[in-house]
Amino acid sequence: MVRRGWRWAVVALGLAVLVALPAVFEALPADDASVAATDLRDRVLASDDVAFSGYAVSTGGLTLPVSDALTGVADLLSDQTSLRAWYRGAEDWRVDVVTTTGETGTHRDAAGTWTWDYADQRASRGDAPPLALPAAPDLLPSALGRRLLSEATDAELTRIDPARVAGVDAVGLRYTPAAEAASVSAVDIWADPTTGLPLRVVVRSADTSIPALDTRFLDLDLATPDAATTAFDPPPDADVTTDRDLTDVDLGRQERADLPATLAGLDRRTVEGVPDQIGAYGSGITVLAVSALPGRAAGSLRSQLAATPGAVVDDLGVRIAAGPLSLMVAGTSTRDGGSGTYLLAGTVTLDALATAAQQIQETDR
Repeated sequence: MVRRGWRWAVVALGLAVLVALPAVFEALPADDASVAATDLRDRVLASDDVAFSGYAVSTGGLTLPVSDALTGVADLLSDQTSLRAWYRGAEDWRVDVVTTTGETGTHRDAAGTWTWDYADQRASRGDAPPLALPAAPDLLPSALGRRLLSEATDAELTRIDPARVAGVDAVGLRYTPAAEAASVSAVDIWADPTTGLPLRVVVRSADTSIPALDTRFLDLDLATPDAATTAFDPPPDADVTTDRDLTDVDLGRQERADLPATLAGLDRRTVEGVPDQIGAYGSGITVLAVSALPGRAAGSLRSQLAATPGAVVDDLGVRIAAGPLSLMVAGTSTRDGGSGTYLLAGTVTLDALATAAQQIQETDR
């Protein structure tokens, strides 16, 4: 036990030193590369076959209302997360979350993921569902950068100054969402000019100078990791469970939500893995999800949001903003004289939520 405690104390000290290094090395001037913004985006999107290993740190600036279902997500988006990654390909990687008390590793293979809690000797198997809550591996700059740029248009992209990241002269790209409803003011991405691999991602909202999310590599090696490093088989005596698929969430006895084709200026779209009861709107990083909310959940969620500092409570419902992420519980009166409740969530402004809620009310009447 003493040796184990000493081991994690050394790990914590090492991480503290690594976190301090970027302030030193990123102060050094970085050389820029002559590459157009659209070409750089294309390189980033094509970088999912670039092998690497490295350390990364993600720092979240959001404050979400915490519930049993969202505790893990709230921690990821409001705290600092230290990550050790080994990446051989899109279906062969490993990401460990390192803390002072232990590690939790996620291993990806062709069939899905294994999540291994070293301290509790517990393994959880997931089948890589199309719809899932954010997890630590999603915060790696490489994964996050590709996801955020996946629908960025040419007109939304500009080049910015280079930066020194993990010893690389990384070229800069800014994605400024064009949608009027957008709560994200800009996404800044610095990438390796040769491979297109995103090395740092900063997500900003207009209402604060503190980034909503800042994730960066501190150390990076572009050599291909050994297959034995990413592979995982649970020990015979491990406690093995199965991850819950969000597509199986009980939304009550609801038909497909009777929602308009456009909300707050955002067009409705079809997204693989999203249940029929949920309306998905927008594109790129400006997205809005709307779902009829079962009565048993509506009251407690409404109370929780109303108790959040800065909550707006009016005839439309209750809504809050946590950086660029907004949530709302809205009530409506239906055509048959009944009432309904909707949950609205997305990277849109509070005004956009209010507009969407009003449009839903008008549709239900």
